[in-house]
Amino acid sequence: MLEPSAAASRAPVGAAAELDAEDSKLVVLARGARARIGAVEGAAVRDQDGRTYAAASVALPSLTVTALQLAVASAVAAGATRLEAAVVVTEASTLDGAGHAAVRDLSTDAPVHVAAPDGSVLGTVTQ
Repeated sequence: MLEPSAAASRAPVGAAAELDAEDSKLVVLARGARARIGAVEGAAVRDQDGRTYAAASVALPSLTVTALQLAVASAVAAGATRLEAAVVVTEASTLDGAGHAAVRDLSTDAPVHVAAPDGSVLGTVTQ
């Protein structure tokens, strides 16, 4: 569950971009991360070297992290300095502000694709 302040700062999702094979792989990874534990969201990112990182949202009494924040944190912990693309699989039709900000910390131009649980791309955030 998102904190109220994070939910209030959701990024608008534009028209869905056409996904290439590498971005489609991110959708599969994000869906898998979400499904594995029945999480609210799953996310995956690809770094400057083509390495991928997938994560699910975490909601504990002492820690709440969005799937996208956790995927970005995993990439940074592995040495990533830039992201090429990101995907969030969610039932929401917008991108959470905290996850969006985490991606933008590493890349101002990486597309963030938002997909439904069935894998269909709902839209893309490019800014």
